[in-house]
Amino acid sequence: MTEIPETFAAAQAKYHGETGRAFVARLPALVADFLDRWSLRPDGRPMSGMAALVVPVVRADGTDAVLKLQPVDEETEGEPLALRTWDGDGAVRLLDHDPATGTMLLERLDPARTLAHHPDTHEAVLIVARLLSHLTATPAPDALRSLGPLATTLVDRTPEALPHVPDPATRRLLADCAAAVREVMDTPGDRLLHWDLHYGNVLGADRAPWLAIDPKPLSGDPGFDLLPALTNRYDPTDIDWRFDALTDTLALDRDRARAWTLARVLQNCLWQIEAGRGVGAELVEIGGRVRG
Repeated sequence: MTEIPETFAAAQAKYHGETGRAFVARLPALVADFLDRWSLRPDGRPMSGMAALVVPVVRADGTDAVLKLQPVDEETEGEPLALRTWDGDGAVRLLDHDPATGTMLLERLDPARTLAHHPDTHEAVLIVARLLSHLTATPAPDALRSLGPLATTLVDRTPEALPHVPDPATRRLLADCAAAVREVMDTPGDRLLHWDLHYGNVLGADRAPWLAIDPKPLSGDPGFDLLPALTNRYDPTDIDWRFDALTDTLALDRDRARAWTLARVLQNCLWQIEAGRGVGAELVEIGGRVRG
């Protein structure tokens, strides 16, 4: 029987309640089913983040792979389509997929080689920038959710959230973010976005120095993909350099990139406000610097 990491089970219960507990309860049987269905042999202890269980396996032909099992929701349902569209070009390769459960068989990368451990933060930013430039050059499949309706929702949620923000300067920043989104939301873009390319989602591989994993894909403007590279390994003295490096490498219009980055700041702040937490100081600082 597959051992489910306690931290993963706790995270599923915390964020998904009874649905998460039910998902964890059926995971051992689900893993066993796919080991048999896809002729796989377990090859190490399961790994997990907050959202997915990853089981190292070996295929019948002897190649290494991983089973990835996660609840299917609005963010995760497009992952197989995005990976199939990229087809291993800059991202982990999808080997098989079960639409009924969302279970995926992926090529195995090296979890020990991650940008989260890269000794040079500037080089890590540039690696993310080059990956984003490559990935977002791909047109998004028609079936993916679009940034346009998401942007409209962010603007609509802002007035209700602002009274819950006690600091006047932070309220002004969020209002400015919403105003910036209004300026661009009618032209949301049509590129294939990763949405969550933080340093921990960039792993090394034998066939390429660095590959992206774990997309939460959208169809939209590449400027909406920049914020994780500003928040990860946060350095308040480095915000301007990072934003310049990202926009230069991706050859983005700076005003549009600024507006869509402020949209991501607004999105994260709204999550925090609606969860009853205060707006994080890092987001306020980044938003203020990007706003100018």
